[in-house]
Amino acid sequence: MNAINKEPVRSEVIRSMDAEHHLHPFTDTKALNNKGARIIERAEGVYLWDSEGNRIIDGMAGLWCVNIGYGRKELADVAQEQMNQLPYYNTFFQTTTSPATQLAKELAVVTPGDLNHIFFANSGSEAIDTIIRMVRRYWEVEGKPWRKIMISRNNAYHGSTIGGTSLGGMSAMHNQGGPMVPGMEHIRQPYWYGEAAGQSPEEFAQTCAQALEEKILQVGPDNVAAFVGEPIQGAGGVITPPPGYWAAIQKICRRYDILLVADEVICGFGRTGSWFGSQTFDIKPDLISMAKGLSSGYQPISAVAVGDRVANALIAKGGEFFHGFTYSGHPVAAAVALENLRILREERIIEQVRDETGPYLQQQLRERLGSHPLVGHIEGVGLIAGMALAQDKSTHKLFDSNLDVGTICRNHCFANGLIMRACGNRMVLSPPLVISKAEIDELIDKAQLCLDLTVKSLADMGIKVAQ
Repeated sequence: MNAINKEPVRSEVIRSMDAEHHLHPFTDTKALNNKGARIIERAEGVYLWDSEGNRIIDGMAGLWCVNIGYGRKELADVAQEQMNQLPYYNTFFQTTTSPATQLAKELAVVTPGDLNHIFFANSGSEAIDTIIRMVRRYWEVEGKPWRKIMISRNNAYHGSTIGGTSLGGMSAMHNQGGPMVPGMEHIRQPYWYGEAAGQSPEEFAQTCAQALEEKILQVGPDNVAAFVGEPIQGAGGVITPPPGYWAAIQKICRRYDILLVADEVICGFGRTGSWFGSQTFDIKPDLISMAKGLSSGYQPISAVAVGDRVANALIAKGGEFFHGFTYSGHPVAAAVALENLRILREERIIEQVRDETGPYLQQQLRERLGSHPLVGHIEGVGLIAGMALAQDKSTHKLFDSNLDVGTICRNHCFANGLIMRACGNRMVLSPPLVISKAEIDELIDKAQLCLDLTVKSLADMGIKVAQ
């Protein structure tokens, strides 16, 4: 009898312990405990198996992060070797380790522009908190300590620490555990389908960029430290900026000498068909945050890449930077990340996303799901995509947020062997970068079924979707 056949007995024990002791992130614990958690037991390639033996195609690469897929023994072997040699040492006290130093060098090579210095942390949230402190410290050493304000966008997600929550623009997060960190301002997001009010994509791009200039003038140009944005807003629902948006944003940042920060936690390491989303959208940032795909999720590690302007000022004039983490540059995590980068490079996985599987996913989504009555709009680049669920696609009428139609669709996905995430009334996909065209076909087959089932569920509730 194999392990999976033994699991139903063990599963109930695990679920009971989970309910008794485990507080999950971004979870209504009471509701989860009443239902019971789904237990994932193993994974290979783009597939997961739960404790009941069900095979699931992972359309989200874990949490946007398992870029090279599951089951890569090379990463496990590297982790074991490094643990045997040097399982841990810190990078405080004027010391370093070979994996951390080599990884910093490799990241300086693959990042765009002059992002030649690397600061390590453990999560995307910690990377964002590092950027907040680093940007404000930069302006202090440049003799302008009043430049504190950070600007981001409504519905942006930049992590769940108090700093990341404050910088992000998600109101539900702001409503818990306040007050937020002061000096954070927000402008409209470039969500053309939901907010353009009849403007063309190009016109709307300029409108959204103009919102940044208006905010800068409102708070005072000499008070603003940086503008922060994801190349594509991930957890906001895969909001892909319309043409001209990033070019206009960069002009405004240069006009007022404001630092530009690209949050690459989701877009980095091949997701958009380039090493970084900044390259896909021709963004020239002063700093970028990265995590997730840095190790393909096999180890917790993140980093901030710092351009020469900021790094040179901090090094020459900043003295000691009172910031860091016990596990900054952890040697095991760094060794795994180095091996992950080697696989991405030598197997030409990013080029495959750019030239083959990314275009195929985008084409198949539009051709096969674009005409579905529930799908109002599809957007994305490479192997990241978002679908707006609309009650009437001809008028861009979205469902009432209280209905939570995205969760209805997500639940059908879970029940039918697909992980596709709901972000409000948007469904999002971000599969492992190693997904094949045949696996993309399977993913879309399952997504189509689940959209059909969602329409049926809505009809059972007395809610009509315009055909």
